[in-house]
Amino acid sequence: MNQKKPNLIKRFMPFMGKKKFLFPLALVLSGLAAVLNALPFVFIWLTIRTLLQGSADFHLSQISPYIWGIGGSAVGGVFIYFLALICSHLAAFQVESGLQKEGIRRVFEMPLGYFDQVESGKIRKVINDGASMTHTFLAHQLPDLTGTLVSPLALLIMIIAIDWRVGLVSLLPIILGIGTIGSMMSGEAKDFMQRYQDALEDMSSEAVGYVRGIPVVKTFGQSVFSFKRFYDSIKIYEKNCFHHAKIWKKRMSFSELIMQSTAFFLVPAAILLIGRGENLSLVLTNFIFYLIISPNFMSIVMKSMYFNQNSQLAEMALDRIEAILAYPELNYREREETLSRHDLEFRDVVFSYEGTEKNAVNGVSFIVREGETVALVGPSGGGKTTIARLAARFWDVSSGSVLIGGVDVRDMSKEDLMSEVSFVFQNTKLFSMSLRDNICLGVDNPDPKGISRAVDLSQSRDIIEGLPNGLDTVIGTKGTYLSGGEQQRISLARAILKDAPIVLLDEATAFADPENEHLIQKGLKELSKGKTTLMIAHRLTSVRNVDRILVIQDGKIAEEGTHHELMDRGGIYKKMYDEYSASISWQLTAVKPVLQGGAA
Repeated sequence: MNQKKPNLIKRFMPFMGKKKFLFPLALVLSGLAAVLNALPFVFIWLTIRTLLQGSADFHLSQISPYIWGIGGSAVGGVFIYFLALICSHLAAFQVESGLQKEGIRRVFEMPLGYFDQVESGKIRKVINDGASMTHTFLAHQLPDLTGTLVSPLALLIMIIAIDWRVGLVSLLPIILGIGTIGSMMSGEAKDFMQRYQDALEDMSSEAVGYVRGIPVVKTFGQSVFSFKRFYDSIKIYEKNCFHHAKIWKKRMSFSELIMQSTAFFLVPAAILLIGRGENLSLVLTNFIFYLIISPNFMSIVMKSMYFNQNSQLAEMALDRIEAILAYPELNYREREETLSRHDLEFRDVVFSYEGTEKNAVNGVSFIVREGETVALVGPSGGGKTTIARLAARFWDVSSGSVLIGGVDVRDMSKEDLMSEVSFVFQNTKLFSMSLRDNICLGVDNPDPKGISRAVDLSQSRDIIEGLPNGLDTVIGTKGTYLSGGEQQRISLARAILKDAPIVLLDEATAFADPENEHLIQKGLKELSKGKTTLMIAHRLTSVRNVDRILVIQDGKIAEEGTHHELMDRGGIYKKMYDEYSASISWQLTAVKPVLQGGAA
């Protein structure tokens, strides 16, 4: 059974910090403004009544108090409402800032594996757009909360008190309109808004992915096919919007029409009362009063409806942000471990991804001794990348343990674990900052000689020398971009400078051209010297000289040994190696066109 959520306003309170007092103050001021804004209608009615029932010796002084009352209450209402808006905006800015700060803080605390499952575009939209949506609700709809309660009540009292018969008639179109709009604020509407927000997030995520992939898409001439996912997300969004419009167009049209037709109800009522001998001037006074007040009553009711709608949007936005905040953290130990060795060991490790029944890693045990290089090979989807990422605690194992220097990674502080491991993955990431800052990301107060050494060992010197400002060149500005292979070499320089004792390589040459691949391989050789290295390789020529090869299939170690041992065994590895060797020897040959009639 679903646990009942706290009141929406209470859920916002923890993010208001020291400005919590502004929220109730805004509500009180809004209620006071609502009362003041209702008073002009009383003074208007008194003015009209005095004018229509005036005697021959009428003087302006008879209505001047009412005129002053109209002006004073209107100005007072606007001023008090302005103060309410100031309070609500200050509270809203505090909440928006608090949600963004807490959201970003939690993103920094997320397990590294979280970012393999959730696109960056979706995270950005949930935090930034969600916080902005809550700001709109708190800053603009919040002051109307008490106003939407006080104003209708005050106006209703006036409507009934002046002439309950005409008042009830003037309320008929409002009641019909409210009933129609209320039917549109049902659970169906909330379900639609949920689907709408989901579709919007998916479309945003696909747009980010598509735009980032445009260079690759255009290179391989796959524009139509790569656009399909983005296009499909747009069509789903469009389908939701059109479905929503079709369902509610009749009800919305009826409510708009009926709520603007007060005069058509009041005219027959006024004629009937006059026909029954009612005082003509009083009937006309009341008729004019209700004709003026009804549209204002309707606008207040519509504000209430908008408040309900925006509260649903704010609640959904808060739900999404809280889903990020509630994502399970990895618990790190506070104490620091002093490691005497830097081997990497898997002991009967089992792991399955959330929401799946099949184990991605199933009972894997092996050890990479200090200074040793072990390669993981095998079919795609066999579990190689998962094993490498479990070594860096992207996730916690379902059972078994991963140990560094004999210490379970779950017993290490985050700082200790990250200082032990360097990553070079196939998908590199350079930030919009200088190359120097990109290379020094993992090191505090780096030595200039160390930076220069890392540049040389990663074979990146030619990249630096070819840029206008060398190491101080900012990536992404003035058309300065690096190719995939060049980015990979800068990533290697980053790992070399960090100088961690354990190195994880996940097909680091996957997107490199032959020239860059050769340079990257030289850099990887330098990076791995004397280090505990676990590498994933699809190009099997790169693992011939490693200390040991593990063949991973269906989440298990199917074969283990050196290159020559596995080739002599004639199993899975030999078959893979023979197929790979055959593939790299393929050549395209020219085919002579065959002319019609058999002539060549």
